[in-house]
Amino acid sequence: SRGGLTTKIHHAVDGRGRPLAAIVTGGQRNDEAVLAQVLAEIQIPRLGAGAARARPEAVIADRAYATGVIRNELRRRRITAVIPEKRDQIAARARRGSRGGRPPAFDAQAYRGRNVVERHFALAKQW
Repeated sequence: SRGGLTTKIHHAVDGRGRPLAAIVTGGQRNDEAVLAQVLAEIQIPRLGAGAARARPEAVIADRAYATGVIRNELRRRRITAVIPEKRDQIAARARRGSRGGRPPAFDAQAYRGRNVVERHFALAKQW
């Protein structure tokens, strides 16, 4: 990538930490650009007969994914976004006062499940 020998691993895991999709990009690549590719790669196997599901119930992500473009894409696909707001977005809305709009819904209890993703990263880095 432009800045040196850096890479980013964009991946999706299920609630037990099993990988569903992974895409490796250069370190300078924007997260917005890759999210659609990761979502397209997801295949959630069914327990019984039938084709695999391609749409997860929710996406739990860190603040890097807290953009309007990503939230709109998830909303369009009918996927719940569990993404905390960036501090500058909170401050900008506060500055605008009543015109700032309401904050996006955030389920703090569901966000605790993000540690599964972090553990998957730690496991992948050991290889």
